[in-house]
Amino acid sequence: MTSSDPALTESLHAERAYHDTCRAALAAMADGAAEQVVVGEDVSASGADAEVLGRRLRSQAKALRELPPGPLFFGRLDFADGDPAHGGQSYHLGRLRITEDPAAPPLVVDWRAPVSRAFYQASAADPRGVAVRRRFGWAPGGRGDSAGLTGLEDEHLGRGESPGSALVAREIERPRVGPMRDIVATIQPEQDDLVRAALTDSVCVQGAPGTGKTAVGLHRAAYLLYTHPRRLQRSGLLILGPNRTFLRYIAEVLPSLGEAGVRQSTLLEEIARHPATGTDPAPTAAVKHDPRMAEVLRRALYARVRTEGVTDLAVPDGSYRWRVSAGELAAVVAEVRAEEPPYAVGRERVRTRLVRRLRERAERRSGVLPASWTRRIERCRPLTERLDAVWPKVRPEEVLAGLLGDAGALARAADGLLDPGEQTALLWPRPPRSPRSARWSPADLVLLDELAGLIEHPGSYGHIVVDEAQDLSPMECRAIARRAAFGSLTVLGDLAQGTTPWAARDWSVQLRRLGRPDAAVVALTTGYRVPAAVVELANRLLARLGVAVPAATSLRTDGELTLRPARDVLAATVTAVREALAREGSVGVITADADADRVRAALTGAGVGPAGPEAPGARLAVVPASMVKGLEYDHVVAVEPAAVVRAEERGAHRLYVVLTRAVSRLDVVHARPLPF
Repeated sequence: MTSSDPALTESLHAERAYHDTCRAALAAMADGAAEQVVVGEDVSASGADAEVLGRRLRSQAKALRELPPGPLFFGRLDFADGDPAHGGQSYHLGRLRITEDPAAPPLVVDWRAPVSRAFYQASAADPRGVAVRRRFGWAPGGRGDSAGLTGLEDEHLGRGESPGSALVAREIERPRVGPMRDIVATIQPEQDDLVRAALTDSVCVQGAPGTGKTAVGLHRAAYLLYTHPRRLQRSGLLILGPNRTFLRYIAEVLPSLGEAGVRQSTLLEEIARHPATGTDPAPTAAVKHDPRMAEVLRRALYARVRTEGVTDLAVPDGSYRWRVSAGELAAVVAEVRAEEPPYAVGRERVRTRLVRRLRERAERRSGVLPASWTRRIERCRPLTERLDAVWPKVRPEEVLAGLLGDAGALARAADGLLDPGEQTALLWPRPPRSPRSARWSPADLVLLDELAGLIEHPGSYGHIVVDEAQDLSPMECRAIARRAAFGSLTVLGDLAQGTTPWAARDWSVQLRRLGRPDAAVVALTTGYRVPAAVVELANRLLARLGVAVPAATSLRTDGELTLRPARDVLAATVTAVREALAREGSVGVITADADADRVRAALTGAGVGPAGPEAPGARLAVVPASMVKGLEYDHVVAVEPAAVVRAEERGAHRLYVVLTRAVSRLDVVHARPLPF
């Protein structure tokens, strides 16, 4: 349809009126949810029931009240009369289900409902019973008023018509100002397959830049919460991002899909037992993140279990003293050690088996004893003292401080695992007076978490979405695996964007460390965010990266790439930024970390006021290269790529990330030869 088509005008009026009806129904749903909170708490059978029901109803009411403003539907499906399941039916699709009455057919169907899948998967070759797929165009930045419905387009799949969607292309290419948006209206078939994977399936998405891997992970989280609400309310769902800047950038996606209250965190926040106030030299951090440290820590922990010099256990019971010989005690400890339980569980198993032996001796004399006898013996001083001698209580901080502060203890635990140089790198130059006064580094917190997991297994989430997973160290992978012991994972990343010293080069190795060696690896190579010219430039770096990933392609034929050789890089950067600000959209000036302050000062001196990456809504930001991962800008000014490459060991990977942050335009300002 064209804008001058009378049928289009009539359809727009009808759809706007329908949207008004949906808006009124949503307001009534919010009012009804608030009323149900009061009624539900009053009619519950017990106080406990009232509390559970009230909490659930209040959560539903809060979600409806706080739903971000926006259009209530983005598409419509008209099924052919002959379709066996939905013949002759029409469904509007939106971010949540809207109905005038719970028993009535919905005005809007949730995009996650089974019937909605045809919107993403139907094609002229396989219409899936769909006669017409309608997409709606909404004015950008609107609050979802009906007047914001500005266009629509129909695909007559029943006739074999499936042209490219201009509305989808326009939505993909819309300027990136502010936080990340959901992609619910533009999900592509290969993305939809990943979003709707079963809860029990762990999947790994190798996503080239701009292929929507982060969005896929967030939409999969929303889909799983919709399809398995009770299970995931009990076990929890966790989103793990690389840093707080990234989490702020994605924070609005799940609420826009009707899913509020999902825990979004960094791994360091998730495992931190203490603030990370210390720092490690690069060689020390590398050893601490090495997988061999898991065995070093296990040895250090279990070195505290000992039976040498232990005497018989004698427990007074009235006028009698029940005994367990030293040999028998040592055998119990050895038996439990061989079972390899968590350390704290092993300690209690030793206690239980000693009490069982004492009880057997006592019952041979006195007959069956009451449970109170067992409880008294379990906590009696002689048994606890002997247990403390053979299997003492420990805290992770005590074990790690004892390891890093004692060369002899470290040598024993690391024998055959770490060479002398690595052991020296681990030792504290000045051991703290006590574990409480230690200044723990981020790498120390990972080791403390490993020890805590050896002592007592942490709780497991039902599902964890892990973004930028290629940058996880082996020890960080183990921390995540412990938290997904009884759940599943969505692993997102790009090996070409691995920038940490321990970044993965092969997904099979990384998935094994995450405890999911059988997870399917799916490559997304078709980009929807980065223009083709930018993708082609970035692909020229792939040969230098040493990872086997397919080159990306882009559906974006728009976009601009400008190479700006210059004698005065700062002056050329100011010029590029001024030209960028004269156009629509966000501008990111990305530079080597060491040069960020100089670039920011030059822009400020020229009358251009930049912000930092912590202000995602600002039009202009100067961002150090190390902080830009996961972010995107309409216009990127990449300053001196050679400096980015030389700044770190994996500088070429870092530059690959920098170049692919551009959504519409990329300026490369340089005085030195380009590294590609």
